[in-house]
Parts: sequence; structure tokens; C-alpha cells
Amino acid sequence: MTELQIIGAISAVIGLAIVIKNTDFLQLVNDSAFQHRFFGASAAVFVLWIFRVGIVDELQVHFLWLTSLALILGFRWAIVSSTIVLLGVTIVGYEKFSMLGINWILGVLVPISVTYAIFSLTFHKLPKNLFIYLFLCAFFPGAITVALNIITMAGYFYLDTDLGWDVIFQNYVLLIPLLIFSEAFFNGFTMTSLVIHKPQWVYTFHDKFYIDGK
Repeated sequence: MTELQIIGAISAVIGLAIVIKNTDFLQLVNDSAFQHRFFGASAAVFVLWIFRVGIVDELQVHFLWLTSLALILGFRWAIVSSTIVLLGVTIVGYEKFSMLGINWILGVLVPISVTYAIFSLTFHKLPKNLFIYLFLCAFFPGAITVALNIITMAGYFYLDTDLGWDVIFQNYVLLIPLLIFSEAFFNGFTMTSLVIHKPQWVYTFHDKFYIDGK
């Protein structure tokens, strides 16, 4: 492992420990409905993460869907779910064990934190409107998180691998315009469907705030 990978692994362990310490795991044991949401969402993320494309082995891209995951499960449970998924895709060979720390920080913590920060900001600062929720909390963060994930990972590859910037830019960074709309639409469509048909499945959505009296 490189120095950055070691630092990433240590940071990831500390960050995950803080999240786990503040997570009520009895909810997963006692709430059968939540069990179905948690494991169903985790399975969906796992499937999305194993379908990836790329010309260079290290520079592969895939849908994140972490914006929807964070909105459905909440911050802490989204971290736990995506951590399990990351371990799963690593065990089956889609990621390297040496990259676990970096992947957790840049591919789990950062996207979920950005999504939840945007949600919290819009909830407290903007009118509570259904279209604001769907566009600013689902569609927009979906685009931001996938672009941010690629940019930060590109920076890591440039600093800590033998790949030249030209290779990284041509085979990785240039994919951002192709992915941002797809990721945004995917998350926006997911959350639109859920708040219409199954709003009780969405941790961050409540009728009394976004629909009642509008």
C-alpha cells in the first residue's frame, strides 16, 4: 500500500467508527419494514456498482445512486449500506483491497455528505416545495456527486499512480459530461417515483412539509 492508501484506510476506519457509534442498529433488528428498505437499497447499489465501463482498468466508471440512498435511508444508514456494498464489490474482485480507504472516502463519504448537506441546506433555507425537493435534493446532487467523485478520484490517480494526466483526462475526466445527466436523471426519477407511490419509504420526505396545505 502507498502512503496515501494507508492514510485513506486509517481515516476511513476512524470515520466509519464514528458513524457506527452513532447508529442505532436495533432499528435494523426490530423494524422489519426498514430491513426490507435497507437490504433492498443495498442490493440495488451493489448491482449498479458491478456494472462499470472503462478502457483503462483503473479508470472505470459506474452509476453511484448514493444521492437516492442518502435520501431514502438517511445519512448514517446510507454510509453503513454503501460500506457493505463497497466491501462486497471488493471481495468479488471489482475493487482492490488496497483501495478500500480511498474508495470509502471519495466514493462513499464525500457523495453522501454532499447530498445530505444540500438536502439540509434546502430544507432549512428554502421553501418546502415538492419540486424543490426533487430538483435540488435529488436531481442536482446526483449530477454533483458523480462529477465530484470522478474529479477527486482523478486527482488521486494522478498523485498516487503511474498514470499520466493525459491518460486520466482522456479516459476518465472526459466521461463527466456523459454521466452527470444520466446520474441526475436516475436519481431524480427514483425519488419522484418513491415520493409519489411510497413516500413512507423515504426518510427525508414528509407529506406535512412538502404537500399538505400546498
